[in-house]
Amino acid sequence: MDHQEPQEQQDPRSDQDGQEKEQPRRRQARGERRIAQLLEAASDVFTTAGYTAASTNAIARAAGVSPGTLYQFFPNKEAIAIELGDRLMHELREMYGEALAPVDPATPLEEAVNSAVDRFIAFNCAHPAFFSLMHGPDIPGRLAEEHDALHASLLARTEVLLSSLLPDAAPADLARTAHMCLGVYKAGLELVLAHEGAERDAYVQELKHLLVRYLDPLVGDRPGAAGAPRTGR
Repeated sequence: MDHQEPQEQQDPRSDQDGQEKEQPRRRQARGERRIAQLLEAASDVFTTAGYTAASTNAIARAAGVSPGTLYQFFPNKEAIAIELGDRLMHELREMYGEALAPVDPATPLEEAVNSAVDRFIAFNCAHPAFFSLMHGPDIPGRLAEEHDALHASLLARTEVLLSSLLPDAAPADLARTAHMCLGVYKAGLELVLAHEGAERDAYVQELKHLLVRYLDPLVGDRPGAAGAPRTGR
C-alpha cells in the first residue's frame, strides 16, 4: 500500500479569530453608511427648514429610520449639525486652496474672478445646507467658532490672490479689498441660492460683473488688464 501523508489539520480557532475580527469591521462599515444616510437627510432638512426649525424626528423621517436608530449615532440635533458642518468645512478648505491660489500677473481680471467664483458657487450649490448652517440665526456655538476661523482663513487666502493682481497695494488696502469682495460674494450667494435654472445662472453672472467692476479700477494698467475682455452691460 502507498503510504499517505497525514493531512494537516487547520486549527478551528484561527477561523474563529478571523470571523471575530471581521465582524467589527462589518459593523463599522454599516455604521458609517448609516451616518452618511443620516447626514444626507439632515442636509435636506436644514436646507428646507433651517437649523432652528429642524428636529431630530424630521431628520429621522427623511432618512427613513426610527428616532431610536438616529439616537444610536447622534445624541441631539446639534451633534448632527456639528458633524455635517465639520465635513463640509473640511471639503471647502480643500477646494479653496485651488480657488484662491495666486494667479499669473498677466491673467485677465475677468478670468481670475470667474475661476474663483465658479468654484465657490459650485460648492455652495452642491451643498446648500452649508449656507443654511453657517449663516442661520441660531448656529451651534462650536460651529460658529469654526466658521469664524474658516472666514479668517478665507480672508487671508483672498488677500494672497488679490496681491497677485494688485502687487503694489498696501497691506491695509488689500485687507479692505478682501473684506469687500467676500462681503459682496456672500450677499450675491444668498440671491444665487434663492433661484434655480436660468435665473440662478443670471444672478451668478451679475455677481461676477459686480466683482469685476469693483476691482477693475483698482487693477488699472496691470499687465494683462488691458487685454482682458470686458463684458458690456
